[in-house]
Amino acid sequence: MPVRLHPTFSCFVVGCAVLALLSACSSGSRGPAAGRDGPGDGRDVSQVPDAVPRVEPRSRGGNPASYVVFGKRYYTMDSSAGYRKRGIASWYGSKFHGRRTSNGEVYDMYAMSAAHKELPIPTYVEVTNLENGRQVIVRVNDRGPFHENRIIDLSYAAASRIGMLSRGTAMVEVRAIDPSAPKVAASPTPAPSVRPATRERDGQPRIFLQAGSFRSEVNAERYRQRLERDLDRAVRVMPFSTGNGRVHRVQVGPINSVELADRITSQMHAIGVLEPLVIID
Repeated sequence: MPVRLHPTFSCFVVGCAVLALLSACSSGSRGPAAGRDGPGDGRDVSQVPDAVPRVEPRSRGGNPASYVVFGKRYYTMDSSAGYRKRGIASWYGSKFHGRRTSNGEVYDMYAMSAAHKELPIPTYVEVTNLENGRQVIVRVNDRGPFHENRIIDLSYAAASRIGMLSRGTAMVEVRAIDPSAPKVAASPTPAPSVRPATRERDGQPRIFLQAGSFRSEVNAERYRQRLERDLDRAVRVMPFSTGNGRVHRVQVGPINSVELADRITSQMHAIGVLEPLVIID
């Protein structure tokens, strides 16, 4: 079962302008609390208010141009303006409570904070649980999560607010907030449109794992057939217009749970698809 290791500021090593991000000294499954990373003293967090966006300078720590974790290089974004993306959220709690975050602050599981791999620190984001519509505003002050299928790691309090504690994960949309105009997204971009045919009848979002993108529809179709054979799963080809022309995206799914998406990701690794991209429809 995939595990997720959470980095902290104390694990940064800097030398000769080289910054390597190392994992924390403990690891664990980022599942439904798993009995190992739970709610601490169990205090009520239902009334913890949203983080309040305010203009802040970039943190001196936690914002390298790039860094490497488990052999993969990540790049810190120059700006959060216009950032809006869907993916899978996880949460972290008592196991990291009181430890240093990537920018040197102390992680407080009862505050509205989050970890992100790419956004500048700090960034304020609005996180919407696509499965129940609940929202929270958090302040990104840490790096992670480094499970390949996760987009953001929420504090215990934030995860509680959007109703994802029991399952441990949720399908979410993350939208950056401009602190100078917090009611409006910075350089707003529309949410991805959802075709009725790709939705379940109950309207719940579903996961697809994108395996590749082709200019040639013929090549995309060949790849689709190969994946269906090797994975014994449904695979679709989705045409998409870009600034450089039309492409055809090959996506495994629909997948109705995060747990199944993780298992299929492992199967895709076994047949040579190293980094499938999570798509939430």
